[in-house]
Amino acid sequence: MTTWNLSGTERLVLLCNGDTCMSRGGDAVTVALRRALQAEGLDPQVHTARTRCLGRCDDGCTVVVQPDNVWYRTVTPDSAAQIVTEHLVANRPVAPLVSFRPAEEGGLMQVGGVTDGKIKPGLER
Repeated sequence: MTTWNLSGTERLVLLCNGDTCMSRGGDAVTVALRRALQAEGLDPQVHTARTRCLGRCDDGCTVVVQPDNVWYRTVTPDSAAQIVTEHLVANRPVAPLVSFRPAEEGGLMQVGGVTDGKIKPGLER
């Protein structure tokens, strides 16, 4: 295993590797996103991490860009490369793929076209 020095890291991209996302091409999404980062010369500034389930199985493959707190749904290898060029290079989230984004009043705001999901305990409205 490698221990990276993360000094200079500006963003973290979480790549869901839970069962559902993996069955929907999670490995190919991870490879495509990492190749696109290398091609853009962003590998030193953007760290990627494979996770276990991120809890949005209906949206899989799920990718999260931090600290932007933008959640992407139904990511494919092609759209993973698009996330790199549009979001990570040009600072424009890929709107058709966004499932959650920061809300002005705090927390996350669900964007259309995704399953509501269960409300987490303590967040009931």
